[in-house]
Amino acid sequence: MPPRKRPPANSRFQVRKPADPGVHLEPFLHYLEAECGMAANTISAYRSDIVQFLDWYRAQQPVPLSEVDLNFLSGYLQHLNRRKLATTTVSRHLVTIKLFFRYLVLEGVLAESVADLLNSPKLWKYLPKVLSPEKVNQLLSAPCREDRYPLRDRAILAMMYATGCRVTEIVTLPLNSVKLAEGYARCVGKGNKERMVSLNPVAVAAVEAYLRHERHERPVLTRRNTAEQALFLNRGGKQLSRIMVWNIVKKNAARVGCSKEVSPHTLRHSFATHMMAGGAEIRALQELLGHANIRTTQIYTHVDHSRLKAVHQMYHPRG
Repeated sequence: MPPRKRPPANSRFQVRKPADPGVHLEPFLHYLEAECGMAANTISAYRSDIVQFLDWYRAQQPVPLSEVDLNFLSGYLQHLNRRKLATTTVSRHLVTIKLFFRYLVLEGVLAESVADLLNSPKLWKYLPKVLSPEKVNQLLSAPCREDRYPLRDRAILAMMYATGCRVTEIVTLPLNSVKLAEGYARCVGKGNKERMVSLNPVAVAAVEAYLRHERHERPVLTRRNTAEQALFLNRGGKQLSRIMVWNIVKKNAARVGCSKEVSPHTLRHSFATHMMAGGAEIRALQELLGHANIRTTQIYTHVDHSRLKAVHQMYHPRG
């Protein structure tokens, strides 16, 4: 048999280079949104993780995806560890890669997912930081006349503590979903799941004061953005960003002497902890927080030491 010859340049029988895996990125993100129902912020985080992985992949003189093995992926985890990333961040990157490879199997691009053989790093369970009820009261009263929108900022802080909502749930909360007379609101959480949250008198009064002050300005603002129906608006009449709410919390927390670690999620943790201390059932708290798994809610049973001590004193024979 004569030796094989290299095909001419104009031949239609060309040796194809392996397709860049980046072509699967957008379909993968669409799959997460359309079929998995993931929230926009979660998809954005997964996009960032996959882009970082693909950049590293291309820099390694990559083999085709079908030839990626465990050692290759382990090298990426070592790369993440060399960047001094937190264990939780490395764990999230690994979850993203596993989802990506499982999607490629689902689409028939790969026969099996080697990423599933990787073990996640062990995570320490950190107890969330919470504020005392007295410090929360100080925080809710911190917005002052020096601020541009003190009534709006006070209403935001009061709503976050009253409902335990996440930042995204607060900034996307529609005006027509807030029923002040009935004392509840309907918010949309992770996975586009809707739930009902209760409003306490402090939050109702704060939102009423904000809307009463804005009754003349809001029609002008919303006229500029006719599609905008969010409860809390910026000076341009648009929905507030998560960063803006973060800055509002940070600024007012500094005024009352709170730690620099206080964030919008601290109010959510404080809400849950204070509810447990008041005797709330863990199943009810799970629904109020919008947790898909009750194991996520169970962390607050470890935070509330005062309640556990009271239960011990009440029921132990020698308490």
